[in-house]
Amino acid sequence: MAEASLHDRTRRGWRRAVRALALAAALAGAGAPRAQDLSTQALTAGWRFRLAPDAPAARAQPQAAAWHAAQVPGSVQTDLLAAGLIGDPFWRDNEASLQWIGLADWEYRLDFRLDPALAAKRHLELVFDGLDTFADVELNGRPLLFADNMFRRWRVDAKPYLHAGDNRLRVVFHSPVARLQPWLAKQPYALPGEFDSAFGDEPPGRQTANYVRKAAYQYGWDWGPRYVTAGLWQPVRLEGWDALRLADFHIAQDRVDAERAQLHAQVEVQAERAGPARLAVRWTAPDGRRGEAAREVALTAGRNTLDLPLTIDRPQRWWPAGYGPQNLYRFHVVVTDADGRPLAEAERGTGLRRVELRRERDRWGRGFAFVVNGVPVFAKGANLIPFDSFPARMDEARMRQLLASARDANMNMLRVWGGGIYPSDAFFDEADRLGLMVWQDFMFGGAVPPYDEAFRANVEQEARQQVRRLRDHPSLVLWCGNNEVQTGWEAWPDRKAFAQAIGAAERARVEQGMRALFDRTLRAVAREESPEVPYWAGSPGTDYAGPANVPGDGDYHYWEVWSGEARPVEEYLRVTPRFQSEYGLQSLPAMDTIRAFAAPGDLSPESPVLRAHQKYDKGNGNRRLLLYVRRGYGEPRDFESFAYLSQVMQAEGIELAADHLRSARPRSMGSLYWQLNDVWPGASWSSIDYFGRWKALQFHARRFYAPLRLAAFHDGGRVRAWLVSDRREPLDGELAVRVLGFDGHELSARREAVRAAPLASTPALDLDDRALLRGADPARTVVVLEWRVGGETVSRRLVFFRPAVALALPDPGLTAEVRDDGHGPLLEIAATRLARAIWIDFNGLEVQVSDNAFDLLPGEHRQVRLTTTADIEALRRALRLRSLAGATRPAPGAAR
Repeated sequence: MAEASLHDRTRRGWRRAVRALALAAALAGAGAPRAQDLSTQALTAGWRFRLAPDAPAARAQPQAAAWHAAQVPGSVQTDLLAAGLIGDPFWRDNEASLQWIGLADWEYRLDFRLDPALAAKRHLELVFDGLDTFADVELNGRPLLFADNMFRRWRVDAKPYLHAGDNRLRVVFHSPVARLQPWLAKQPYALPGEFDSAFGDEPPGRQTANYVRKAAYQYGWDWGPRYVTAGLWQPVRLEGWDALRLADFHIAQDRVDAERAQLHAQVEVQAERAGPARLAVRWTAPDGRRGEAAREVALTAGRNTLDLPLTIDRPQRWWPAGYGPQNLYRFHVVVTDADGRPLAEAERGTGLRRVELRRERDRWGRGFAFVVNGVPVFAKGANLIPFDSFPARMDEARMRQLLASARDANMNMLRVWGGGIYPSDAFFDEADRLGLMVWQDFMFGGAVPPYDEAFRANVEQEARQQVRRLRDHPSLVLWCGNNEVQTGWEAWPDRKAFAQAIGAAERARVEQGMRALFDRTLRAVAREESPEVPYWAGSPGTDYAGPANVPGDGDYHYWEVWSGEARPVEEYLRVTPRFQSEYGLQSLPAMDTIRAFAAPGDLSPESPVLRAHQKYDKGNGNRRLLLYVRRGYGEPRDFESFAYLSQVMQAEGIELAADHLRSARPRSMGSLYWQLNDVWPGASWSSIDYFGRWKALQFHARRFYAPLRLAAFHDGGRVRAWLVSDRREPLDGELAVRVLGFDGHELSARREAVRAAPLASTPALDLDDRALLRGADPARTVVVLEWRVGGETVSRRLVFFRPAVALALPDPGLTAEVRDDGHGPLLEIAATRLARAIWIDFNGLEVQVSDNAFDLLPGEHRQVRLTTTADIEALRRALRLRSLAGATRPAPGAAR
């Protein structure tokens, strides 16, 4: 397919995403208690928007100053795109020309007719699930609300403002940059933020993002663009009620074990008047068992918190993926009046489980391990950033696909990073179903927050709402105060310089403000609203028990590989933290993804467009990528080889680190690499690119996170291997060791019985090079390790005596056949000699492959299932195979 038509298809995909905003609206709050006492009127259709008439940009953008149709939920940028007023924000270097949008004020307007049945209700409330961010709200010309927090729900009494029949709702959004910069310019200093704007709209070192409760990543990050959004990014509705409104329904899990679950149904209701009532709760177990409890209550006018104890014998507990079933219960609550008439009712689902963050002291320091239902779980996963630069266009299908990809790669945990947004209930519903534990940061992404009480009070309201919204999801296993605030303050050069510059007294106020927010305010909210889920003050950290980011205590972010001095990937073997919650290597995405944002003339590492889509080090990140590729593999033959080799380097480097961490269990109890996904198409640390395409790392993760894994390394002239088992019982098997030449000649072979301890890493092999090679050429020899259980290979590892750049790799003699075997397209690949890092590509065709990024031994073949709408002949024509052989330019004088 030609690049132009591929780009057109990509544009259509983005426009479909804009049209899918209505579906995204349905997701928000899907897992919240479904109250049946309310009459509601959705206010998501019929909105219009325009550039504020008095905005400085109105003269240069007259078309944007006219009224246009708007999507709610949505953002100004996606509305402008849908109206055809701007080009694709992700195409080439359009980002620079679209910065004016985030510097302008915008007006949204909705004319609607009030539903007569709703108008008859004695109470009418206008509910905004999310306003981004500084927003003035008027209803029928009367001021109703001023919002200043993207992460809060806003509920106001609208009864006095509404008319029978026609009404007008108006929302004016103010640019947070334009609103705050004049104020910030008058301050004696600016708090240290994250990434300076590359477009000159904010002075270096004087960022406004710290001072506003808005998604920090939208101001630009080292993996994503700067699009400062505005708009109604969550649904809007009217809610009407008479005697009673059920505001919250929570199942508190006081104690859950194999014998009994002791629970409390906690119900919050808003009552119009005092009087007697009856509270009843019914539950349904996954296997269909039922039970109920009830009690008489006395309501007071106003807010009431009602409590009802529940006991479930022999509960069917919820388990993380790989440790047991994801059992989910349904609970139904009904509040009736003295005559038995229902006043309010709601339903909610949850899973019953006990979560502990175990912090035992041992010979390595102090541990950091998640324990679910009494079982220590090694956390295997990745960090999750927002799904898109424009959150409202992440539809349910894409979200489900991404979480399914995580589960398919044998992950059991995702860390929701603190510089983005709080996920929807639909996200958590899916995590519950898949058994993906969620580490949930509060939304602080590294910048130093203000220390004033008003800011903390705003955050406290945000946190209380979000905790109450999400606390019933069994996948939620940790509340974390922030990402990298403490470690940044203690260790980053700009923070150190700032701390010295402001003086001791002001420095103490800043430090005390951080401690008050993360160690007291957020901790108190989590303990009051969600006491069964552990709280952690910040990542990396020791929960304020000492300095942050130390390998012997708490969680650890390891960036000496890639950042800073760009140490070799082998340095991953030199550090063994208690829980490695961040580490990563970059790569480019697939060529199909690159061609979706770049023209043919842009395909070179230092082109302006490739630099615009490489956010690390102000666009210089491709030089870092080349450094790692050259160091480990050699000089890429061409640009496509560079993209391919960057993925090989990323996958094999992260595999080395993950295997090391798993082999160190129980000293280390977690591996969360940075990062799972992307907000746009470009170079990044992700294992799945913006369009959902798996990079080589995602295929490798499926292997190195497998429940049974043979972790093996060549280090210091020795080959060592461990049997890593997530099983809860011992496992007997066999370890087979073969030493082969790259041409397939077997130099030696041995087998021995092995037993893998449960929930552990068991040493299995430790041999020096001489004993294995017996005089063979280390540049032409490989050790093949196979762990077999019941006669089947459960894990295989190839261990090389030299880095890839020093291997004498032969032409592998790859052959491939595409055929239909009666169950759909099948690709069969064979190699006559060793084939390293095979990559299957179909050059523009959309094809999902069941496996990729693998090695083949001499004489070996592999069958790969293809999922596609393309026919067999098209697949045969488009198929391309790559391997390390031929991907680099031979070194001068090298003999191959």
